[in-house]
Amino acid sequence: MPVGYSGTPLPKKLGIRATMRLAVLGSERAGLDYAALLGALPDGVQIGSAAGRDTELVHLFVTRRDLLEQQLGTLRGTLADSAVVWVSWPKQAAKVPTNVTEDVIRELALPLGFVDVKVCAVSAVWSGLKLVVRKALRSGHGA
Repeated sequence: MPVGYSGTPLPKKLGIRATMRLAVLGSERAGLDYAALLGALPDGVQIGSAAGRDTELVHLFVTRRDLLEQQLGTLRGTLADSAVVWVSWPKQAAKVPTNVTEDVIRELALPLGFVDVKVCAVSAVWSGLKLVVRKALRSGHGA
């Protein structure tokens, strides 16, 4: 079973649970075989290439700021407030051309109501930043 860069299985690092609905965006552009990267998954996980209202976790791979900005805006309007968005960008040491950094992700995500709660190594090339909707903005929570 493949393991994440730190030795922990990647599905566990990302918080993928049984029967979860997962959307993977941009992995083809990134040249990734996402299924191989994940390895064994919990039972019943459904992986798609488009995010909808019932998507519980999105893993977005980006190398360009403009695409990140567009995708985050779309996801914020599409996903339920309880969904998780992992944004992955190439590590500086990977020498992959990019204008996305951890700071850029925060700069674009925070005004949309997202807050970052975790960072992890996805692979030797990709880092990941976990975004969730700020609690005060979630349905059923007072401001």
